[in-house]
Amino acid sequence: MMKKRLKAALSRFSRDTEGYVNVESIIVMPILLWLFGVGWVYFDAFHQQSVNQKANYVIADMISRETNGINGAYVDGAFDLLTTLTKSDDALTDMRIAVVQYDADKDSWSVVWSRQRGSTLRGRSNNLSDADMATYRTMLPAGMDNEQLLIVETWEDWEPAFDVGIGAFDIRTYSFTSPRYAPQIPYVRGNLNS
Repeated sequence: MMKKRLKAALSRFSRDTEGYVNVESIIVMPILLWLFGVGWVYFDAFHQQSVNQKANYVIADMISRETNGINGAYVDGAFDLLTTLTKSDDALTDMRIAVVQYDADKDSWSVVWSRQRGSTLRGRSNNLSDADMATYRTMLPAGMDNEQLLIVETWEDWEPAFDVGIGAFDIRTYSFTSPRYAPQIPYVRGNLNS
């Protein structure tokens, strides 16, 4: 008897198409809001990565077109441009610009000059040195003797707007380009942030 009643009740329940919108909304709304938050955070992460890479390309292209040497004020201006284009805080953003030269006899790249801007406390944007070039060897193309390349690297601390399973991380961008209108890009030492 009990089995028959239970079976009838379950049968009625499965055929019942009536529902209460309020109850269904309360059940579904948190899930929809959470999915919206996840989409927002992931879109923002990819969007900021794209913006940072484009800003990196702008700075590399700008410097590669210089026919005169650049100085500390120029590098400061490039850093200001980076923070403006990426809409990021100076304290959360780092940039390193370096010119490297290929030596065919040694089959290696060496640093001609390197300058960084941003917080060196994090240890990620110190000036590039010849010792670092072994790491960069696989990221640079084959070079001709005495060829110079400009390397621009940027970092930004990114934090998600909501906690949806993706934590804070560094957005790192990297690009290299050859000087366009001159065979080299010299660094002119001056009084401003050499």
